[in-house]
Amino acid sequence: MFDLDNTLLAGDSDYLWGLFLSETGAVDGEAYERENLRFFQQYQAGELDIHEFLRFSLRPLKENSPETLRRWRAEFMETRIDPIITQASLNLVERHRQAGDTLLIITATNAFVTGPIAERLGIEHLIATNPEMKNGCYTGEVAGIPSFREGKVERLRVWLEEHEMDLMDSSFYSDSHNDIPLLDIVDKPVAVDPDEELTAYAAVRNWPVISLRNSQHPGSVSA
Repeated sequence: MFDLDNTLLAGDSDYLWGLFLSETGAVDGEAYERENLRFFQQYQAGELDIHEFLRFSLRPLKENSPETLRRWRAEFMETRIDPIITQASLNLVERHRQAGDTLLIITATNAFVTGPIAERLGIEHLIATNPEMKNGCYTGEVAGIPSFREGKVERLRVWLEEHEMDLMDSSFYSDSHNDIPLLDIVDKPVAVDPDEELTAYAAVRNWPVISLRNSQHPGSVSA
């Protein structure tokens, strides 16, 4: 299992999507960027109100047609996402694929943004926050439980039951202290370019720490 933003990606797709919408004029640039940054800082500090953030981040899906959104997303993938997919990340995913492991991305970022990213990485299974749709259009609301913090654990347990699987010999890679609830329950937690709080937490528990960004030693592991 892999977190996505700042783990397999050398950046945050949710934050970059907001910047993309702002810079292309799809939203009120200055106001949107200010709010986008505020929520991003709250996330980093572990203080994010996920429901408040989702009301903000899903609004552009509600306010634009699916055809327009798909066009923007294709440009976003090419200009913002492809450049932050590292070879080290691709190598890590491929090692697990060659080992016969089931591959799963589990991310708080919404499925509209992350679906094509999972496809680009060649990962079949995705647990993401699901934007609600009615009559073929987005409503701006969330369908089900957001996959954030403890919500990731809840969503994963449902997914495991549906796929008749368990967490035996499971691995989870993440950069964020927000993912400690999930890292704590897998057999092989791995901190990837971790934030300060996760770095300290991993050190106490002697979890491996790796980098997928160090171009000289990609995928290198430290105790």
